[in-house]
Amino acid sequence: MTDFRAHRSALYLPAANARAIEKARTLDADVVILDLEDAVAPDAKPAARAAAVDAVKAGGWGRRAVAIRVNGIGTDWCEADFLAVQSANPAAVVVPKVSSAAEAAEAVRLANGVPVWAMIETPRGVQAVDAIADTPGVAALVVGAADLEKDLGCRVGPTRAEIQYALQRVVIAARAAGILAFDAMYPDIKDMEGLEVVTLQGKALGFDGKTLIHPAQIETANRVFSPSAEEVEQAHRIVAAFEAAKADGKGVATLDGKIVEVLHAAQAQDLIALAKSIAHP
Repeated sequence: MTDFRAHRSALYLPAANARAIEKARTLDADVVILDLEDAVAPDAKPAARAAAVDAVKAGGWGRRAVAIRVNGIGTDWCEADFLAVQSANPAAVVVPKVSSAAEAAEAVRLANGVPVWAMIETPRGVQAVDAIADTPGVAALVVGAADLEKDLGCRVGPTRAEIQYALQRVVIAARAAGILAFDAMYPDIKDMEGLEVVTLQGKALGFDGKTLIHPAQIETANRVFSPSAEEVEQAHRIVAAFEAAKADGKGVATLDGKIVEVLHAAQAQDLIALAKSIAHP
C-alpha cells in the first residue's frame, strides 16, 4: 500500500445529530463516518441526508477524513443517498452489505468517482470478498460483525473465534488488492477491557484500523494501531542496516543476529512513513 495516512480510528456518527457532528470536529478520530443507515430512522433519513451534505461541505474537519455511510444497494433510499454523496464529495462512501462483485461495481458507478468502502457483513460477502476487493473504485473493506453474526446464527465470544475465518479473509483480500481493511466495531461502549482485547487482535490480524461507535473508544484504537516508539526506532535500525549492506554490494544484512532482507526494509520504511503521518498529519 502507498497511502500512509493514518486510518486507525473510524467513528460512526448519526448524520442527523448536529451536536455530535460539531463535537466530532474536535475529536482525535482519523475518520468520521456520517451514518445514514442504521443510526437513522426511516422518516428521518431525508433530513439526515441533507445534514450530511452540509457537514461535509462546511469543512472544519482538519486532518480528519469524512465519509458518508449510505443505505444499501436496492433500498428505497439508495439512489437519493448516492446523489447526496456526489454533491458532498466526501473522502469515501461506505456501502453496507456488499455481497458480490456486481454490487461493488454498482456502488462504484453510483459513487461517480468517490472512493467506495465496501462493508463485508454477510456470508455471501465473505465468499465474494476477493472479487469485491479487486473491483476498481473500491478503496477499503469494512467488517460488519453484527449482521454477519446474525446471518451465521452464531454467538461471537470474547476471542471472536467464531468469525476468525471471515476476519482473515477480509484482511487477505484487502492486502492482495492493495486497499485498506477496517475491523468491526465493538458494541459494548462500557467494556474498555474487551475493546482492548479485540483491538489488539485486529492489529495482530493485519487490519489498518477499527470502526467505532463512541468517542470513548478512540484512544484505544489510536494507541493500538500506532507504531510504538520502540517499533519506530527498530525500523530505522533495520533500514540503516540494509542500506549499509546494499552499499557494500550485499543483498542481505544482519541485525541483532537476524537476517534483514529487502522485504524487511520495505516493511520498516512503511512503518516509518505511517509514524510520520501520525506525528505530522
